[in-house]
Amino acid sequence: MPRIVVTDATFPSLDHERAVAARHGAKLEEARCQSAADVIAAARGTNILIVQFAKVTREAIEQLAPGGAIVRYGIGLDNIDLMAARDRAIRVAYVPDYATGEVADHTAALILTALRKIIPLDRSVREGVWDAVGVARPVPSFSESTVGFVGFGRIGREVFARLRPFGFSAIVADPYTDAATLSASGARAVDLDTLFSTADVITLHAPLTEATRHLVNTQRLKLMKPTAALINTARGGLIDPAALEAALAERRIAAAALDVFEEEPLPLTSGLRHLSNAILTPHAAWYSSRAIDQLQILAADEVDRHLSGRPARCPAPMPNPT
Repeated sequence: MPRIVVTDATFPSLDHERAVAARHGAKLEEARCQSAADVIAAARGTNILIVQFAKVTREAIEQLAPGGAIVRYGIGLDNIDLMAARDRAIRVAYVPDYATGEVADHTAALILTALRKIIPLDRSVREGVWDAVGVARPVPSFSESTVGFVGFGRIGREVFARLRPFGFSAIVADPYTDAATLSASGARAVDLDTLFSTADVITLHAPLTEATRHLVNTQRLKLMKPTAALINTARGGLIDPAALEAALAERRIAAAALDVFEEEPLPLTSGLRHLSNAILTPHAAWYSSRAIDQLQILAADEVDRHLSGRPARCPAPMPNPT
């Protein structure tokens, strides 16, 4: 009997996954992993590992049954050791094409909230202060504001589609975006340093790789305008958290709005929790009732494909041998 283990999931039910397991006479287990050791134990002898946020290390992958598979609930693959999967011929599939609209909506909402100073204005009213200009200044006109996109893939383009009617202009740092795409969207290509020194708000939409880890560091934060805001709904590891905390605490940049963090859940000891110019949401940008259902349906489909001997709908891009 094939064994399917869900390492972790933040969904109301696993009905789609159970239906696929039943169709193939497989056993579905919920492991509720809290640590790397939990994932290793859950993977032992498993045919298919379904993972949301848990870290799937080489040690865990070595425990999988031969010819096994890993299915990722979501877009990123940085929590899976793809090199180890390739070495053991473990198939990895993911769901890169769900919740695009939800993430774009959340990102645009964070940008508008940060630039319009909604949080400090709300706080001031609750504290008995009635001083819009004193609390919020400076507030730039959207028609005079530039959004800098670090990465301009599917989600980045959707974000700008939402912002463009407000009058924003856009600059983009993305070596993989062609001139035709930029021209069609109305954005302009620049290098990273120009983007950081020019934009009024910077939004991150890059994958997390060794090349992009801590892409936002002390040096780049120093390039930003003191009135600028930083938005991240992509991957927490794109930002050096200590450098960002210092820049916010010293008011070297105006604000940051973060939905993702290098360590999740955000530690209780994180100084970001205590900064009034940091807007924090708990990795929620992907969420809507429709998105959850779509994600689980597509993940369950990958399980069905593997058990049926069919190709993956969305195979993970595997690293080249070193």
